[in-house]
Formats: sequence, structure tokens, C-alpha cells
Amino acid sequence: MDRCKVEIGGLRMKIKRNKTFSGTPWEAKVGYARAVQVGDVVHVSGTTGTDPSGKVLAPGDMYVQTVQTIRNIENALKRLGLGLEHVVRTRIYVTQINRWEEVAKAHAEFFGEVHPATSLVGVASLIDPDMLVEIEAEAVA
Repeated sequence: MDRCKVEIGGLRMKIKRNKTFSGTPWEAKVGYARAVQVGDVVHVSGTTGTDPSGKVLAPGDMYVQTVQTIRNIENALKRLGLGLEHVVRTRIYVTQINRWEEVAKAHAEFFGEVHPATSLVGVASLIDPDMLVEIEAEAVA
């Protein structure tokens, strides 16, 4: 835990900042935390369907990768004392936009009652060619 300085209306304050890591090799290589909590807001970094070692699960299966991605997001939130019910925003990046319904099905299974704001965007590729889906999330405690 560290603190970051915030200025609101001329008033300066220090806000507690918590970080959590999943241990995948990408975090160290790129230099980021899996999730960062500042005050009541949690920002979850782009997350993919990997196991703890960083190995992509189910190459070619967009639905399974999406399910694992959301489970990885859930695990990051749990380490900060939150759950998927706290998610207010997701951003979904897919390498094959014509397969968006596979991703939407998995997203709805986890967030169907939560209804976060979301975006679903087609991208040329992700950092590993076997990765088909990456999701960012924001949550509020």
C-alpha cells in the first residue's frame, strides 16, 4: 500500500492506494499491477484468459477465454475485498469481432444482474497470438 496525492478544490489530501498482483509474467515485464484501488474505486488492468503462470487457456475458444478472463478479474477484486457485483464498467477487446456473441454470452452469465456499462471493441491482435479476449474493469466499493 502506498499513498497518492489528490487535489480537489484547492484542498490537498493523500489517499490510500492499494495494489494487487496475480503473479503472471506480464505484470513484471510491462510494469503494472493487476488492480489498483484508490479510495473506493478499483481499476482492473486488461486481463486475459490465462492461468497463474501466464499460459493462455483454451487457444481458439473465445467463450472459454472470456469465462477465465472474468474469473481472473473476480480473483483480483476478491484480493481487495470486493466482488463482481461491485463492477460498474467493463471494456472488452476481441481479436475476432465477428465472434462477439461468444464473448457476450459469457459476459452476460457473470454480469447479467449487475449490468455494468461496457464497450466491445475489435482489435487487430493482443500481446500473445493465442489471446482472443482482453477485458478491463472498474469497480466501486
